[in-house]
Amino acid sequence: MNSAKPYNISERCYCFSKEVVLFIQGVSQEKMFRSLFEQLLRSATSVAANVAEGRAGVSRKDWLNYLAIALKSANETRYWLRLINDTISLNKDALASLSNEADELSKILAAILVKAKRNNE
Repeated sequence: MNSAKPYNISERCYCFSKEVVLFIQGVSQEKMFRSLFEQLLRSATSVAANVAEGRAGVSRKDWLNYLAIALKSANETRYWLRLINDTISLNKDALASLSNEADELSKILAAILVKAKRNNE
């Protein structure tokens, strides 16, 4: 991940998705592990897609629902990165960077959801 991370959550999630796509693109995949990378790709790109979809939501509740889905996708992405790290010999630095960013995005999305729900009460 780039050291200068965007402040805007939509842009940061997009950059993360792009980094995952580029990481997967650069990995030679054995047939046995292909489904792990497909799952990683789906969950990582889902984070940014749901944040973007939420911004276009018709209501605050709609926005919160999309953010909750983005958080779930970020957590799922963390799982796939961990599994890939523990089962396949790859660039551990790249995996650690992606895992750290997935962790940070999960924390940011969770904080946004908690604050938004608190403000709703």
